[in-house]
Amino acid sequence: MSTRQELGRFLRAHRELVGPADVGLAGTARRRRTPGLRREEVAALSGVGLAWYTWLEQGRVDTSRQVLDAVARALRLDADAHRHVLALAGLRAESPDVDLEVLRPLVDGMTAPAAVLDRRFDVVAANPAFVSLGLPDRNLVLALTHRSWRERVPEWEPLARNVFRQFRAQADGAPDDSRFAELLRDLASDRGDLAAWWECRAVQVFRTTSATVDGHRWSFALLRPGEDPQAGVLVLSATDRPQSG
Repeated sequence: MSTRQELGRFLRAHRELVGPADVGLAGTARRRRTPGLRREEVAALSGVGLAWYTWLEQGRVDTSRQVLDAVARALRLDADAHRHVLALAGLRAESPDVDLEVLRPLVDGMTAPAAVLDRRFDVVAANPAFVSLGLPDRNLVLALTHRSWRERVPEWEPLARNVFRQFRAQADGAPDDSRFAELLRDLASDRGDLAAWWECRAVQVFRTTSATVDGHRWSFALLRPGEDPQAGVLVLSATDRPQSG
């Protein structure tokens, strides 16, 4: 699937999430047979022609940042989704590659569990404290959605969704990346219940979250060496202490 086609599907998925009342069209809600806004309503709210917006959803045309900014406002996209739309349209400048080896001493010097992640969420360096957590895979997305991890983390779903949404954003921005393709095949074959997560096309920037692992509470933070880098440092901070006895 081309990024232009994915852009169209992304816009349609989010159009269906916006109710008429959200944009001041509450009086028309009773006549709806399908969820969300109609295409002509998005076109009118965006100030673009209906035919052009239809072609945009169908993946048939390229467009300008000005148009996409207007569509994003009409669809009430948050900042993460707005950035994702621009990336799919090829309107976001590529970030320079990050030398991952520069980050290795940073995690080696930490006492808290820490790991260097590339843009695919592959762990490329980790300190002993992180290794001791025993993640079932060297890829964070595969690890957090693995059956054994689900058993160890009572609230695994919010944590996994948080990471998965940024993974989605990164994957959509690199349609020709063979490693992303490999990871997506693994997710589809071994974790079929994640298909609904993928189809909803939710994206976000992973920031911080918390979860209980093996009975102890941890804060997860992803530190980035830039505004939109290709890598990050995942740091886990204990927010409680093991009970004696």
